[in-house]
Amino acid sequence: MKKGIIGRKIGMTQIFDKKGNVIPVTVIEAGPCAVTQKKTVENDGYASVQLGFGNVKAQKVTKPLKGHFDKAGTGPKKALREFRFENADSYKVGDLVKADTFAEGDKIDVTAVSKGKGCAGVIKRWNFHRLKESHGTGPIVRMGGSSGCCSSPSRVFPGKRMAGHLGAERVTVLNLTVAKVDTENNLIAIRGAVPGPNGGLVVIHDSVKAARA
Repeated sequence: MKKGIIGRKIGMTQIFDKKGNVIPVTVIEAGPCAVTQKKTVENDGYASVQLGFGNVKAQKVTKPLKGHFDKAGTGPKKALREFRFENADSYKVGDLVKADTFAEGDKIDVTAVSKGKGCAGVIKRWNFHRLKESHGTGPIVRMGGSSGCCSSPSRVFPGKRMAGHLGAERVTVLNLTVAKVDTENNLIAIRGAVPGPNGGLVVIHDSVKAARA
């Protein structure tokens, strides 16, 4: 990993390219993120950089975290994430990582917690087909049907696709494209959709598959 940043999802809009084509984008408030800790191979066995995003009041953090932030001199942060940068040695505690770390056209991966949908049925959760709505089916057209044989194995196997909790899980979308970067306001416009609700925390880093290609 060469670069990464923490941000907050603002929402979706559209922009126009030089040819006048409409591009749907998700706007992310990316940084500024402060380097709150630096791990080294000598002390920790690997090299990484810990970034903090979003200022909060001192009473909002625990005493151990307050001491951690006081040592770094960055002030309390709302979110902390660790990045294994290839050039981790070039960062210093207290440095700021801003939106200009990315440029237009960069391939990125975005990680966030998806929207919580609550308890959902099998049609919404797993894209099941409806049952026949002909005579004799009854009021069960949106149910999942048989979940297993009663004689053998006489149980439902773990992982069976059934109704239940949907969403609110960690999701990573690969190979998105940076459409525009506003360095003055620390905004990054990403082509397409990004997981999570407006105001949700997102982590952006350079694309893993694009680097292997």
